[in-house]
Amino acid sequence: MLKGFEGIIKPNSAEAKLLAALDAERLPRHVAVIMDGNGRWAKAKGQPRIFGHRAGAESVRAIIDTCARLEIQAVTLYAFSTENWKRPRAEIRALMSMLKRYIRTDLKEVHKNNIRFQAIGHIEGLFEDVQKEIARATEMTAENTGMVMSVALNYGGRAEIVEAARKAAAEVGTNITEADIERNLYTHGLPDVDLMIRTSGEYRISNFLLWQLAYSEIYVTPTLFPDFRRPDIFEAILDYQKRDRRFGGVK
Repeated sequence: MLKGFEGIIKPNSAEAKLLAALDAERLPRHVAVIMDGNGRWAKAKGQPRIFGHRAGAESVRAIIDTCARLEIQAVTLYAFSTENWKRPRAEIRALMSMLKRYIRTDLKEVHKNNIRFQAIGHIEGLFEDVQKEIARATEMTAENTGMVMSVALNYGGRAEIVEAARKAAAEVGTNITEADIERNLYTHGLPDVDLMIRTSGEYRISNFLLWQLAYSEIYVTPTLFPDFRRPDIFEAILDYQKRDRRFGGVK
């Protein structure tokens, strides 16, 4: 069994067998997750959409805990897109309130586990009280040296590339290289995404990390996000490890 799961996973369980099948030498460096299906999960239970978002918080904890134990370098979660402002105002307010509560209740655990927290996106466009919670979490964990937990908030992939290009042009003029763009992305300093997971069975990337996903392996599961747990993460990584990653070349 890989280090970090002793006493967490029961020996000889189905979960233990999944863990044992993982190749510790071929783990993804950066995992990104589109957390989809909260609303459908809630609707199936006759509950309002926000009920599904709250339930999804447990899935977030499972992802962060599991990836940290696997010593994956970075995890990026798609929490709120620029398009999500089109949702009902009551749902948006509830989402922002839930985000603040998550940061407050989970920040100590994140910090204790040497995880560095950051929010990516147009953070200045979020509610002021949310910005303050984000700033506090970022400052508290800034010196941590373990996994980087990025939460995409008020985020759009096209907007990120446009912003990076503008900053690069201000630095070097019109002779912009890919390195100039990358240096100005929100994820600068992190490896490109190796594995992108989307829950709920939808086959699209929804304007998420368009630059960083250029050679990512994409894994789609029909599991709705509130039901996504550690075994699902193991299965996604096992599927990733079966891929022949050629990056445009031929072996």
